[in-house]
Amino acid sequence: MALLVNGLMAAVALAAGLETQSMGLRASALESLAIAMTHGVGLWMMGRGLEARGWAALARGLVLSVLGLGLVAATAWSAYAGTVPDAPVMSLVALLGMGAALSVAVLLFAGRRAGLTLRAVWLCARNGVLTNAAVMMAAAGVWVMGQGWPDHLVAAVIAATVLSGAVTALRQAVGERRAWHAPADPSGLGKGA
Repeated sequence: MALLVNGLMAAVALAAGLETQSMGLRASALESLAIAMTHGVGLWMMGRGLEARGWAALARGLVLSVLGLGLVAATAWSAYAGTVPDAPVMSLVALLGMGAALSVAVLLFAGRRAGLTLRAVWLCARNGVLTNAAVMMAAAGVWVMGQGWPDHLVAAVIAATVLSGAVTALRQAVGERRAWHAPADPSGLGKGA
């Protein structure tokens, strides 16, 4: 359910971001997608070995890296073009995103006995709430100043956060791939030597 809610919120935020020309909403969509991918990869990895986990972490890291870099480039272009997004719609969608993040947190907290830790619940809720709160603040800045730079700034910060997570996933993937392919006996002499 958390995967579906975050995936749906990513689609809504992306559509609204495209319609309103808000890079902050597009960044919020990327953050929701990253959380949905984390849930999806976690479900897919259940019962799979170390090699499968390494491939899944590698795929997640690569996808988020490409999308994050694309968002950075689109944000730079939007800033250069001087676009000013529709602040009221930004606020409403960010408020909806905050509600979705909190509802997922409640859902995950209720299911924590199924193997989820309180830390995992906290991280998902925190990321969703902080991202959408930042978009709401950017919308307020756009509305008050009549300029798009608050939206661009927030998008850049969120993109940097997603890229940081992507780099972590890639490092984890490389580590797991190395562990999978490492020889059982580093000396190469065998256990009887």
